[in-house]
Amino acid sequence: MKRPDSGAIIGVIVIYGVFAIIDQVGWLNSFTQKNIFHFAAILGLMAIGQSIVMMAREIDISVGSVYGLSGISFIMFEPHVGVPTAVIMALGLAAVAGLLNAFFVLYLRLPAMIVTLGALFSIRGLIYVVSGGSVSSLDKEGRDHWLTQAFGGNWFGVENAVLWCLLVTLILSVVLNQTRFGNHLLAVGGDPASARSQGIRVNVVKTIAFVMCSVLAGFSAILTLADQPQTHVTLGQEQELEAIAAAVIGGIMLTGGRGTIVGALLGALIITAVRYELVALGAPSSWFITFVGVVLIASVIFNTYISRKIITTAH
Repeated sequence: MKRPDSGAIIGVIVIYGVFAIIDQVGWLNSFTQKNIFHFAAILGLMAIGQSIVMMAREIDISVGSVYGLSGISFIMFEPHVGVPTAVIMALGLAAVAGLLNAFFVLYLRLPAMIVTLGALFSIRGLIYVVSGGSVSSLDKEGRDHWLTQAFGGNWFGVENAVLWCLLVTLILSVVLNQTRFGNHLLAVGGDPASARSQGIRVNVVKTIAFVMCSVLAGFSAILTLADQPQTHVTLGQEQELEAIAAAVIGGIMLTGGRGTIVGALLGALIITAVRYELVALGAPSSWFITFVGVVLIASVIFNTYISRKIITTAH
């Protein structure tokens, strides 16, 4: 029970058990689970990025707009430069957004919540300006490109988005647990002053965290459009809130210094599974909103309890 993601693990088991009892036929079929895993993978990538920033004791609420900007720019760039270059340019824009957030937060010493809230509105406004508020679609050549298919197709019946998400989860779990950067990230989030006194470049670590968060949001947008090659100016709107919720449900502490990549993914799975099943059961949309709110508060209480228990045991 000392794992940061233990609450999320229990949550997934409980939710799958309850829904299997309530809706055995609808819940336990492959079509339902395929859709849930697909959308959980998309949200999961954003939640993983958000978790990395939160582990560094910061927050980024602009990821929904970065997601939208990357998606729109990918579709707009593709006819002129081709799919591979469009992907690089879209992810590059996401990285720039992360760098700008880091600059204002770390070097101008402005609150992360205010900076990224401003970025949320500014980037969303930019999306409206460059797109003209219209629906955009990937052209046939772009849809048929091998790279688009690699992002949006499936492999032996498993959505490629799920495979990409699992690959990112594996790589970043290794980075967090087995590399110097992972140790530095948790040290910076746990006690920035102590980390700085040990020679850790705190601002560099946090800058990398902001950039990773934005790039993962951009990558999730590209996976979305590779599968459903049409977008609108509202793409990604309010997903920043779900990404933060997934991270917290997954055991990430707002105070930084603790958390797992797997936990963030499990948090995304919980949110996606509940939304999907409530819709399938015909429940009002307000039920989902209420569920997220209740589980979010419960997760904070549980995470705080686990954190205090670990500290008490250590002493």
